[in-house]
Amino acid sequence: MTTLTLLQNEIDFMGKRVIAGFISTALVVISIGSLAFNSLQFGLDFTSGTSIRLEYADPVSIPEVNETLNASGFPDAVVVSFGTERDIRIILPVNEEVPEAEQATRAATLGDEIAALLEATSGSDITVLGSDYVSAKVGAELAEQGGLGLLVALGIVLIYIAVRFQYKFALGAVAALGHDVIITLGIFSVFRMEFDLTVLAALLAIIGYSLNDTIVVFDRIRENFRRMRRGTPTQMMNASLNQTLSRTVITSFTTLLVLMAMLVFGGDAVSGFAIALTIGVVVGTYSSIYVAANVALSLNVTKEDLALPVKPDPEVENSLP
Repeated sequence: MTTLTLLQNEIDFMGKRVIAGFISTALVVISIGSLAFNSLQFGLDFTSGTSIRLEYADPVSIPEVNETLNASGFPDAVVVSFGTERDIRIILPVNEEVPEAEQATRAATLGDEIAALLEATSGSDITVLGSDYVSAKVGAELAEQGGLGLLVALGIVLIYIAVRFQYKFALGAVAALGHDVIITLGIFSVFRMEFDLTVLAALLAIIGYSLNDTIVVFDRIRENFRRMRRGTPTQMMNASLNQTLSRTVITSFTTLLVLMAMLVFGGDAVSGFAIALTIGVVVGTYSSIYVAANVALSLNVTKEDLALPVKPDPEVENSLP
């Protein structure tokens, strides 16, 4: 037997399921509490304001841009890298004293004004890549549609798992997905990280990643429940989780390598997406073991629940009077 096999045979996953349940419950409660009291730090995609994207001919210093804007009457401007070291994005919050229609019209010319101002102080040629105004109404619609998309995704998962496996497994899978999304949102709320459309896209990706991992585990559990003649449901769960452990670890590790590359080289434009997905991969790997399987076991899943349907014998049916 290999070292990995020996290690797998020694891991009693379900023996720690009560402790894991308390940890998961605590994290979910903390996340919900933070979301209730702190809410999320919504980005411009969900609020309102003007987003200006500029391209410099030379590498740009963000602190210098901030100083110039502060001295020129834009103290609330937020400057972030956008793509390369020559690209920046300037986010200007909405001015409540100016009518929305006027702000939307001014957004088209504001980009040229900001570019001319920065060009005069930096001495570098600047190209305006875009200057867009996002209204509060559009932001509210995006937030509403995004939340609806998450709920629809969870509902489809519930139906799919119930049809493919059994309703106890479906409840476990949805509990795991809800657990992953809530904890990811909670971390963004606790640390006041900006929540924008890229993070929303990451949440949908987390649902897909976690679901795939959960289905692999459930497939092995169903196979062992049908194949193993002896053993309790807990022992069969443990055997299944150990058998899929190497696949789970390798998949998560390679995914994290890609996400780390995005965090290091992707810049601020994709940092929110990479951070959210990194959290989701780690939490999703944990939940496939200690939430999805744990819930199914708590619902007293048995061999009978996963038994293959008995096909009627035509000869026996024909012999009946």
